Amino acid sequence: MKKLRGHTGSGECGRTRSDLFESLHDDLVISILCKLSSTASTPSEFFAILITCKRLKKLGLHPLVLSQSCSKVFAVRAKNWCNEAHQFLKLCVHAGNKEAYYTLGMIRFYCLQNRVNGASLLAKAAMKSYAPALYSLALIQFNGSGGLKNEKDLCAGVALCLRAAFLGHIDAIRELGHCFQDGYGVRKNIPEGRRLLVQANARELASVLHGFKSPSFPSSLAWKFYNRRQPPAVPSKSIGAPSQSDFDFELFSDYGFNVITREMHPVNKFMVEWFGSKDGKLGQGLRMCSYEGCGRPETRRNEFRRCSGCGKANYCSRGCQAHDWRVRHKVECAPMEEWMGHANDGVEEDAMNGENVVMDDQTVQNEQG
Repeated sequence: MKKLRGHTGSGECGRTRSDLFESLHDDLVISILCKLSSTASTPSEFFAILITCKRLKKLGLHPLVLSQSCSKVFAVRAKNWCNEAHQFLKLCVHAGNKEAYYTLGMIRFYCLQNRVNGASLLAKAAMKSYAPALYSLALIQFNGSGGLKNEKDLCAGVALCLRAAFLGHIDAIRELGHCFQDGYGVRKNIPEGRRLLVQANARELASVLHGFKSPSFPSSLAWKFYNRRQPPAVPSKSIGAPSQSDFDFELFSDYGFNVITREMHPVNKFMVEWFGSKDGKLGQGLRMCSYEGCGRPETRRNEFRRCSGCGKANYCSRGCQAHDWRVRHKVECAPMEEWMGHANDGVEEDAMNGENVVMDDQTVQNEQG
């Protein structure tokens, strides 16, 4: 090292810098890579490091680094899906990454139609108390996805939903509330169902208001009524400034507020793109969930419940129906005179008789109030 410091040539300086990097202990480099993989906002942020040199590539694929990778690292586009992407996800699965379990499980179950292996991966993510995996398994049980209609297990769906709700999953809380209201897989308890629905809306409200606590957020912009303008830009580089993730839900859209919609999970984006491409065609007579942020397809005909108002929209869950009603479907659904009649005709037929009918959209609107 002393000899290199005595020279002024560019080649020697280059070797000196290289030696300084090589002198860093592997544990320190792995710690830095773990932080990077857990906070990366795009896959390129992580993979750009791996192609820098052989040492970084080797340490970047260390099981400890892969186990800490966040969902954004797995945000592969459907058009870019290839064997290399599949192999990377498998490496992360072997490292015990719960996000990788969930992502690969959803892709295999719905996109690659490998039901058994996909459900197994989702179950492993659920055993790690990953709420989205628990909720997805609950929907599979409620809908009987991958099997016959008579293979639905409502009690198992309620149990999985209950666990996801305990972990704070808002859609699971809402689904559980409807189960109690309708007596769907559990003894009917309308007051408890209403309490859970209020709790789900309260959690959405808290998520939105969380962004307004920052002193850097202008008070004049805290509340904006809907006026066909884009939401005001928030300086993302400001210290403490709320990001888009602070405005995850569309709760206030029913009351005229222009609130940013929640960000889709990368695997939901993947499924939407997959089934929107020519390579991901649905089977004959199968339909997609009408909520654009979901991406789940039917695995058999008439698996999803339909809107009782117009009979055109199909939903894999009550949560997807509630989100779609706020952002789109309440404008496109049948006129009020038509679907108001359904509210008095026993729209809970699905709960009592197992028919594929979603609750009346008027009920959804009333719950927002």
